[in-house]
Amino acid sequence: MRRWLALLVAATTSLVLVALLVPMALLIRSVAESGALGRATSAAESIVVAVGTPDLELAVERVARPVTVFLPGDQVIGAQARRSDAVRLAATGRSVTAEAPGGREVLVAVRSAEGPVVIRVFVGDDELFSGVREAWGALLLLGLALMVLGIVLADRLAKRVTRPVGELAQVSDRLAGGDLSARASPAGPPEVEAVALALNHLAGRIGDLLHAERESVADLSHRLRTPLTGLRLDAEALGDPEEAARIGSRADALERAVSAVITDARRRTAERATCDASAVIGDRVRFWSVLAEDQGRAFEVELPDGPLEVAVSAADLAACADALLGNVFAHTNEGVAFAVRLAPRDAAAVLTISDEGPGFPAELGGRGQSAGGSTGLGLDIARRTAEASGGRMTVTGSSVELSFGR
Repeated sequence: MRRWLALLVAATTSLVLVALLVPMALLIRSVAESGALGRATSAAESIVVAVGTPDLELAVERVARPVTVFLPGDQVIGAQARRSDAVRLAATGRSVTAEAPGGREVLVAVRSAEGPVVIRVFVGDDELFSGVREAWGALLLLGLALMVLGIVLADRLAKRVTRPVGELAQVSDRLAGGDLSARASPAGPPEVEAVALALNHLAGRIGDLLHAERESVADLSHRLRTPLTGLRLDAEALGDPEEAARIGSRADALERAVSAVITDARRRTAERATCDASAVIGDRVRFWSVLAEDQGRAFEVELPDGPLEVAVSAADLAACADALLGNVFAHTNEGVAFAVRLAPRDAAAVLTISDEGPGFPAELGGRGQSAGGSTGLGLDIARRTAEASGGRMTVTGSSVELSFGR
């Protein structure tokens, strides 16, 4: 915007200066020309009084410029000059000014007793336009100075407008990135101030709505603890200690998941978290391997030898892996093999979970939509987890590939 405003002011200033300075330059030239011709006419008139007297030659010599006096009978006094058409016209009794090689000639007609006398005063181009080039140069410098001044003022004005607009864009980016505490400082023209106030109001309203939604989710999640308590009591009442311990551990895991949901719901902004992907994925594969053995599923696991840090919290990565492995068990027949592979790739960590089932439908539904009778949230959870770390999700056939930022 600053560049466009500067160009606009430069164009407008140029038009104004052209409209002002061109007539002024022509006027300066006309005034200089008129002054030179006026001085030549005065010199010619100073000789008129000596026409017909013996002092004519002396009067011609006293004039400090080329003067020629054409007397009757082709007699000439002063500087040599030819009798041009203009001289012959002046001999008829008309005083004229005519063009001549290298300048102008001022012709003054005088009637004497012997006949018509013509006094010619020559004015060279240097005298005619003396000082004109200097004046034009001064006008050009003045025009350039005014144009530069206009551009500088326009740039300062544009900066006063564009700086608040740039700050608004930065605040918008921060809000889009999840920083709901970002606020704009009202500054600049009234219209920009109004936009800043409206953006601040919108950010506050979004924060209030999200807070209310988080509290609602936290309340709903908290209600699940009552049936969990009942489930744990039922597990403790079982006669088989081993079965009671197994169901109790599942209830504990479910309670931890509910607690994580409450914590995440109350968390105002997304915090930067990291975890060892090798350890998390290995733990979730061990968890699901029990069910895989019960269903006769063969599975392959490839994990890095050492730690592999990713920009995802351990809870989020575990939930992502559980969602994808849960899809394998929920949407493929018992006995269908699957594979879990985790490996570093450039600046990311790539998790691939594939199975030998029929694969995903050609057109996957959006969040909450599924063609297999499920909630449709599993893949969406995985996608959002990957994108939150700066990665992405790719689904090909029966394989899901997730890349996580490191």
